[in-house]
Parts: sequence; C-alpha cells; structure tokens
Amino acid sequence: MTTFPLPLSNDARRGSIACVGMGMTLGSHLTPLARSHIEQADVIFAGLSDGVVEMWLQRMHHDVRSLQPYYQEGKSRLKTYKQWVNLMMTEVRAGKRVCGVFYGHPGIFAWSPHKVIEVARAEGFAAHMEPGISAEDCLYADLGIDPGRYGCQHFEATQLLLYKRRIDPTGYLVLWQVGLVGDLSMTRFQTGSAYRQVLVDQLSQDYSLDHEVIIYRGATLPIEKPRIRRVALRDLPHVPLTSEESVVLPPAESLIPNHAMQERLAALDELSKAGALV
Repeated sequence: MTTFPLPLSNDARRGSIACVGMGMTLGSHLTPLARSHIEQADVIFAGLSDGVVEMWLQRMHHDVRSLQPYYQEGKSRLKTYKQWVNLMMTEVRAGKRVCGVFYGHPGIFAWSPHKVIEVARAEGFAAHMEPGISAEDCLYADLGIDPGRYGCQHFEATQLLLYKRRIDPTGYLVLWQVGLVGDLSMTRFQTGSAYRQVLVDQLSQDYSLDHEVIIYRGATLPIEKPRIRRVALRDLPHVPLTSEESVVLPPAESLIPNHAMQERLAALDELSKAGALV
C-alpha cells in the first residue's frame, strides 16, 4: 500500500502529534493517510471502542498504548481526558512523533484530540487532525437519511436540557449520548429511566408522545450489523440504552412555505432574465 511521507520540521528530532480517526467499522474505514500516520509514528495512543479493534491496531505498530485503563467508575471523564492529553504531550515534548488513534472521527465528541492539538500548537509543535468516518456518517447510511432533504439538527442530550435551544420538528433531530443524559458529574457511564423521562418531557413540547423515535448504534466489527430499534417517544425512558446509542426523531411536521421569500426570489429571477442584475 502506498504511504504518504509526513513533512519534517527543521529539526527532525522535534516532536509532533497527529490525531487520526479509525472509523467505526474495524479495518474497512481506515484511510490510507490515517494508516500512514500510524505506521510512521514513534508511539501510538489508542482511544478505541472495542478491545478487538485495539488488538488489530497492535498488529500495525509495535508501541500501542491503550488509553482505556484511565477510565474508572466514579472518576470524572474530564480528568481522564486531561490525563490523555498529558500522556501524549509528554512524548511530543520528548521529541517523538506521536499518533493518537480514536474510533470514528477524532474531532467528534472527543475532547482530548482537540485539546492536545491546541496545546501542541501553542508550544510550537506540529499538530494535525486527520478525519475519519464517524457515527454520524454511518447513521445517515444505515437509516437512509439525507440531511439535505429536510435539514438535520444535532444536540448532545444533556446540553439540550441545560440550555434553551430551538428545536425544529420539520427536520430530523439527532440526540447523542442519551444513555448518559442528565449526568452532570461526568463520573457515570449511564443514567436511568428517570433521567430519560426528563428528556421526554422536554421533547414532548415539540413532539407527540406517539411519535416514533429511532434508537441507533452503528456496527464496529465487520461481522456485526447496525442495531436499529423503533419505539414511541413515551417508551424511551423504559428502553435500556448504552452511551454509544443515538436517538433520532424523524420530522413530525411538514415544511411551512415562506411565501414572502419565494416571491422575492421569483422577482430576482425575473430581473436576472431581463439583464437588470449585475
């Protein structure tokens, strides 16, 4: 396979950091450029979704260091993510070419990759993020959703509760980390049905309780199929959810024509045809 050499700074011993996406499904989503970053790195830090995926990565590089052991029940995830940044920056400052490998896209629902790149650049080190196929990409494909047809809003579930946001029920609504909704401590790996009931109460202001919601989890192994469940909104609190599953609410209302804007654009078309526009 063709590799793409990474640019060297004036000091070849100077450290660097690249955060790359492994994609969602093992093996099939890794891009050639992401693979090149992995193969040319001195040390790999792995924040992946599955132990099997981590084992597969270890076949590509001799020094793969798992970030998963830093998670602990009752420990703030933000503290864990800060430890990840410190671990990676220690090796960068030591002059090593570091690669952080994360499942999906390294910049989506991932605090540490953004932070480590920010810190590295502030200290004068070369830093790069290489995109990967995300859970959002897989969601569109597996559920047959075109976000350009009706529009699509995305919210982290807890943030939707904590802040006043405008929901547009004429488009798709995608909610992330519903299994963790309401966890303000960042120490739990899931919350219970009472927390999801609060979410349902909020959503019921824009959707009927009979409205169908889709619970989705993409496949992470080639032998798997995506997990897709459809339930009524009222039943969402009573369905077990993991932190990896997303909740999609299809449009509940038809698009409302903006006649004034349509007339304005039609008038511009007529001026354009007459050559009156420059």
